Amino acid sequence: MMELIEYADADMLMISLAGALSRDLRAALQRRERAVLCVPGGTTPGPVFDMLAAVDLDWSRVDVVLSDERWVPEDHPRSNAALVRQRLMQGHGAAARLIPYYRAPQNGDAAPEAALDDLTRDLEAVLPIDVALLGMGADMHIASLFPGAARLDAALAEDAPPLMVFRPEDQPEARISLTVPVLRASFALHLLITGAQKRAALERAQDADPMDAPVKAVLDLATVHWAE
Repeated sequence: MMELIEYADADMLMISLAGALSRDLRAALQRRERAVLCVPGGTTPGPVFDMLAAVDLDWSRVDVVLSDERWVPEDHPRSNAALVRQRLMQGHGAAARLIPYYRAPQNGDAAPEAALDDLTRDLEAVLPIDVALLGMGADMHIASLFPGAARLDAALAEDAPPLMVFRPEDQPEARISLTVPVLRASFALHLLITGAQKRAALERAQDADPMDAPVKAVLDLATVHWAE
């Protein structure tokens, strides 16, 4: 069942969420040799990344994966991997290992599908996810799973591959995204949302079809952290 935690303000949310993620990571490192932390892109989780990077834990045993990535190199301003390296993989967090979802074109084929098998093998080598942090758009999307997207049904299916390529019509780049079964297999799953608009979207999602509100596919497992 979804757990909703409301905070007095965004600062308190970020502090508490960073603490929860660090506790979950410590517990994961006690369970197994390496722990997997899944994080989103975007600017909203930046303060959480900053605080988490300052936590003194055995980051050399942490693999960081992205919930999704734009098909761009890390020197591109829209790269999620670049943001994670700049904010999370600093200080103590610099010892973590990032599993990227972009590879330079091989044999002249620049399509992400050409690299998907290799990227999937790299990801499967570290799964399952121990600690997942997700964001949600006002349209109720998570990762790059957008409402009504082509092949969304395949990403929601129980037999979905770990990674899929999506090409949102309103986005300039193709995207690589985790699928729902991988996210649902996370040992701990946290959802970060702020503002009245996203709170209203969260309320709508609880009674929606996942094809219309992809976040619904993980809500029953999520701890939701919200502040105005």
